[in-house]
Amino acid sequence: MAVRPLPDRLAALAALDDPVRRAVFDLVSRAEAPVSRDAAAEALGVTRRIAAMHLDRLAEEGLLEFEFRRPPGRGGPGAGRPAKLYRRAGDEVAVSVPERHYDVIGSLLADAVSESIASGEAVQDVLHRTAYESGRAWAAETDDLDAALAGAGYEPSVTEPGTITLRNCPFHRLARQYTSLVCNVNLDLLRGVVEGSPFRAVLDPRPGQCCVRLLPA
Repeated sequence: MAVRPLPDRLAALAALDDPVRRAVFDLVSRAEAPVSRDAAAEALGVTRRIAAMHLDRLAEEGLLEFEFRRPPGRGGPGAGRPAKLYRRAGDEVAVSVPERHYDVIGSLLADAVSESIASGEAVQDVLHRTAYESGRAWAAETDDLDAALAGAGYEPSVTEPGTITLRNCPFHRLARQYTSLVCNVNLDLLRGVVEGSPFRAVLDPRPGQCCVRLLPA
């Protein structure tokens, strides 16, 4: 349920704005095996220092992963230092304005369907429970409810004393197509998030806002 903070995702995408760095990323992405600094420098016609700088920046932003390995057939004393090899990171980086997190609800739906197939329990029952438990697990990761909601793209705002309005729906497009399904999953998710807090989650759809509001418990 954890969502990578928006500033981190923006920084990662901004790192690709440099044409040389983008070329380095494309080179590593197309390669069938991890790429060394020397190989990147030779392929792109830049110095090893420039290649290393861009490779490390991409790794810092989470776009590349790296490992240290000696070339095949070289080992033992005198083999030299292992080479730093880079490959494309397995996780994707996505940014949308306003924030959308279709991966979150997609994961909930996939988990529920998989468990239903394995157990024979009704998908709807599993889905409600899965969303609620995911919300509880998400809340356990932080003590700051407002920051957690903001980080997930809900854009929380106190519009009345003790009431939190969620001004953005992270699942907007799916909520428009499958309103009842998505809004009820969202409600169960947020019920889990606010459990033990001074709030309760209720369905209260309003134009331009999330379908759930958080009222005083």
